[in-house]
Amino acid sequence: MGPARPVGPSQGAWAVLVLAVVGAGAGAGSIVFRWCIRTFTLLLSGHSDYAAAPGAANPHVPWLGPYFVLLAPVVGGLLHGPLVNRFAKEARGHGVPEVMLAVAQRGGRISPKVAVVKTLASALTIGSGGSVGREGPIVQIGSALGSTLGRLTGAAEGRLKLLVACGAAGGIAATFNAPLAGVFFAMELILGTFSAEAFGATVLASVTASVIGRAAFGDNAFLDLPGFHVGHLSQYALFALLGVVAAAVGVGFTRVLYLVEDACDRLWRGPEWLRPAVGGLALGLVLLALPQMYGVGYPVLQRATEGGYAAGFLLLLLAGKMLATSLTIGIGGSGGVFAPSLFIGAMLGSAYGIGVHRLLPGSAGAMGAYALVGMGAVFAGAARAPITAVVILFELTGEYSIILPLMLAVVLATATGRLLSRDTVYTLKLRRRGIDLEGPAPGAPLGAQRVGTVMEPLPAPLPVAMPLKEATDLLSRSSHGALPVVAASGEYLGVVTAQAVAEALAEQPDAAPATVGQLAEPPAAVLADQPLAQALHTLLTAAGGGLPVLDAERGRPVGWLSHQGALRAVHATA
Repeated sequence: MGPARPVGPSQGAWAVLVLAVVGAGAGAGSIVFRWCIRTFTLLLSGHSDYAAAPGAANPHVPWLGPYFVLLAPVVGGLLHGPLVNRFAKEARGHGVPEVMLAVAQRGGRISPKVAVVKTLASALTIGSGGSVGREGPIVQIGSALGSTLGRLTGAAEGRLKLLVACGAAGGIAATFNAPLAGVFFAMELILGTFSAEAFGATVLASVTASVIGRAAFGDNAFLDLPGFHVGHLSQYALFALLGVVAAAVGVGFTRVLYLVEDACDRLWRGPEWLRPAVGGLALGLVLLALPQMYGVGYPVLQRATEGGYAAGFLLLLLAGKMLATSLTIGIGGSGGVFAPSLFIGAMLGSAYGIGVHRLLPGSAGAMGAYALVGMGAVFAGAARAPITAVVILFELTGEYSIILPLMLAVVLATATGRLLSRDTVYTLKLRRRGIDLEGPAPGAPLGAQRVGTVMEPLPAPLPVAMPLKEATDLLSRSSHGALPVVAASGEYLGVVTAQAVAEALAEQPDAAPATVGQLAEPPAAVLADQPLAQALHTLLTAAGGGLPVLDAERGRPVGWLSHQGALRAVHATA
């Protein structure tokens, strides 16, 4: 988005007003959304949250006993299937990928119809037994409100994207009573970048939405957990191992989600509007076998953190949630995957805690701590959003005492998840449709060409043993502000920038490195066969005036990509 431009008092006040309105709209949207969920759940199950009384009969149709769960998803599908198919097909699924796509490639434009359709479709899905969460819908609802207000006020594209992120932040903040988590969710997952401007804007929207949400729902922690305390240093090793295992489970959840969706796509040959109703029969069978899967399932999650289930049943609930959530999305339901990932993590963590208690009864610590850490680690492994995972678990529970083990497990889960899978639970949905968020938008003039077709000749590299004084002369005469460095054998070592040399000589001239090799650092790789639009993301964060372009096979520099060269490519294709 670039640096913020100075604005006058009236412009600043107008910007604050717009952000506050976006936050207020997201807060109000969350109230309406949660009311709709509760209303449809009461109508279709006879309980405010059927997961709190699994297996009970529906008082509206007591003669059906627990078998009413076979029909509830069918009725819900008959209602939300035609609604989504007729008015807003993008409201199907878990919502966050569509918002990420709108910000990355559509200038932040989201149809205002999405807010209304997503509210009704997701509430009907959850109320009729769909085993999905409410964070994806509220992100899409808040983002649609922000996008609509931005277009009504004539906001430029950069501001429009920011308003979309503010709507997402406000929705998360109000729904979960987690204002900080809303901010970091918006920046880490929606915008994909951090800046002072984005932070200030999302904070204002998030705070406004939180005030409205707390007025409606109260200022209470999301989960009521006992105090945890890490009494033995050896517990950190146990939490670290849990982080690695949770990453594998998070990636596994992602794979199961899309495998089931593929299976549903292959099996269904009828009209799309009827798919949720017919598929609801299969979901009803799952709910009949495991009624704990009905809806979001927070009461079950709460009980698991309190040690209310045996280890074997916890693993059954884990597998059941994967299947129920995947089936809900696969048959055309609407809802998020964040809450299911927390549910899966809580089941995994609780079962893990029971296991370590049996092996190490004297040093394992509280079992609930493993459930909490498992929640954050599974989400981090699936979504690879470590900051959001740490902050949101802290805010949802109010437990600061577990922050260190949580941070350790989340970071390890994020790193392990990256090793196991290129994509996250959000980006994989888009890549399966041929969409790369780091690539060009379909039909965009920029991005079809490869870096190798627009790169400039490679400037003469500096030998690793060249003294700094000689290098300063060459760097000062170079138009790039940075030059590659090679070893005596010709091996590429990295890049040295004029700024790095100047700082080394100015700060400690007597103790400064004697050669450029001691200042050379390998920048992020840009490959000759890489799409230009994807390389631009790397170029924008590069120090100096560009980056060396590497050969994909040998990893050696074959050219130079500069900002001027990229602009010339834009001009040539415009």
